[in-house]
Amino acid sequence: MVDLKEIKKVKLTPFTRMSASIYAILGFVAAVILLIILTIVQAVGLLPSVIPQVGHFNFVTGLGIPLIILLPIGAFLITVTVSFISAMLYNILVPKLGGIKLELEGIDVVKIPVVSFALILSAIGAIWAFIVGLIMAAVITPIFSFLLTSPLTANITANITNTTGTAIPSSTAIGTAGIILILLLVIGLPILAFVFGFIWNALFALFYNYLVTRVTKIKLEFAKITEDLHELKNIPVLPTALAVALVFTLLGIISGILSQNFAQFITNFIQYFIETAIIALSYNYLAPRIGTIKLNLE
Repeated sequence: MVDLKEIKKVKLTPFTRMSASIYAILGFVAAVILLIILTIVQAVGLLPSVIPQVGHFNFVTGLGIPLIILLPIGAFLITVTVSFISAMLYNILVPKLGGIKLELEGIDVVKIPVVSFALILSAIGAIWAFIVGLIMAAVITPIFSFLLTSPLTANITANITNTTGTAIPSSTAIGTAGIILILLLVIGLPILAFVFGFIWNALFALFYNYLVTRVTKIKLEFAKITEDLHELKNIPVLPTALAVALVFTLLGIISGILSQNFAQFITNFIQYFIETAIIALSYNYLAPRIGTIKLNLE
């Protein structure tokens, strides 16, 4: 029997704690891989032969070992902020846009309704793009103000014009370009993020619903705490990793056609299978120790 569930609310603290811990593990794994690569590069003496300036710098002790500490800590701290704000945005947007819906048959996710899935995720992505655009605009604005008011800029412009005879854009033109760039960052970037995010997430759901589920399914083991409150107890690793990897393989085929990188679907499969497997394994290991993700499902 198929049971349609909607994620009405995400409990902020358990979600943030689990997400940050998982990404700290991913950061550690990435650091170990980098350490292995740097050890091989150091052993064969590849970089000094290509870039003589590096001299006898020891990449293993000077870069690889510090990354073992810095990458997990950095991933944890960044994910704390990103996951907390993302979950908070989700909870705020659900009453207005509706939440992610899942059609469950036991622990199998048999279908992801497309519009609800794509709409909420693309809206969150657009808000993040707006935040990033504001930050970039705040950085760019002083630069353009300096260019408009600095006597040095005027002198350089005059000298170039006198020397080359080439007309340099006036301060008015520079100011106009700055305003247009800021508008593009604050308004255009969120619109693009929403449109392309919606298309990408809709394709994810469509590929999963009509192609991937014929091979395997994402499996999520929920347990009821109260009438509406549920916890994610366990994520079966292999079927979930395979399902996610197959979806991104199909998306990689489309991206590869557009970018003329026809090997992308292979790298997508390997990357997302390994990444999803590590996430699922980490979740299953951490859940009894730091607490599960808790959701209001209706």
